[in-house]
Amino acid sequence: MADIIEKLGYLAGGSRLRRIYEEMKISGDTAYKEAGLDFKSTWFPVYYALSKSQLPQTVMEITNQIAFSHITVKNIVKELESEKLIKIIPNPNDKRSKLISLSDKGLVFLEQLEPLWLAFSIALKNVLTSGHPDILNILKRIDTEINLNPLNERVKKANQDQVLILDYQPSLKKYFYELAGLWLLSLQKGVLEEEDKFTLNNPEIAYLQKGGFLFYAKYQEEIAGCIALKRLDETNFEFANLFVSVNYRNLGIGTKLIERCISRCKENEAESLWFQTSLSVPHANKLYYKLGFDDREPPSQMKVSKHTKKIMCLEL
Repeated sequence: MADIIEKLGYLAGGSRLRRIYEEMKISGDTAYKEAGLDFKSTWFPVYYALSKSQLPQTVMEITNQIAFSHITVKNIVKELESEKLIKIIPNPNDKRSKLISLSDKGLVFLEQLEPLWLAFSIALKNVLTSGHPDILNILKRIDTEINLNPLNERVKKANQDQVLILDYQPSLKKYFYELAGLWLLSLQKGVLEEEDKFTLNNPEIAYLQKGGFLFYAKYQEEIAGCIALKRLDETNFEFANLFVSVNYRNLGIGTKLIERCISRCKENEAESLWFQTSLSVPHANKLYYKLGFDDREPPSQMKVSKHTKKIMCLEL
């Protein structure tokens, strides 16, 4: 019989994630059993947090570290206590809470668990990256999106605020000049350099034909932003001409365009993503640092513009 979850598509997104989780939990428990270890996959986040802490932790402190619900952590703590893998003592600073740490038995058990956790890490990487090389960042983005704007609020708005990131297609070519060109004109006091004129009017030649990519952001049926991903060599890329229309600022469009560049770089097994900017805008730099970029000297294969004030790089 056909899988109804497959037929439902996005409507069954939560169900599919739950099914994946259940399959991973069951096979994970089997792996522990086959290794001769009486351990549950569901215990891992709490146990790992305790193993990395030099001081005893409260349930709330553990909850904040792993972003699980308070009741879930409490239930795991109860199970670990029943197995004598942790010890619990009164909290002298707060009578309402207890202090939790690994017991002597738990510390000995940890030495047996750590080699298996390394094997789990390798196996999970193989499984998850079969979906996409940038899967961890994709999951992080989904997590962030659903926390910033919960599903119930999105249902009310339907598709009103959906931002789509599109690959280049001929009908989108004109927007590259309309968006990035106007900004460069203002930056260069109304006079474009010959290379800029060619690039803005022929982005498919300047980028696509040299192994790069072009992306456009679509919001409410309007093209609201663009970015170019320039290939520097076999393993390095640079993004350029990131621009978001003034009519659509503060919607996270710039972030989504950069994230698409990061994902595309990982799909192409790149080692690093560079960019240079003529702006010294603190809030813009804060975004780049948040995404993992740091200040660098330019690589030899990068052509640095005379307007550049800062060069940054993200190791992939």
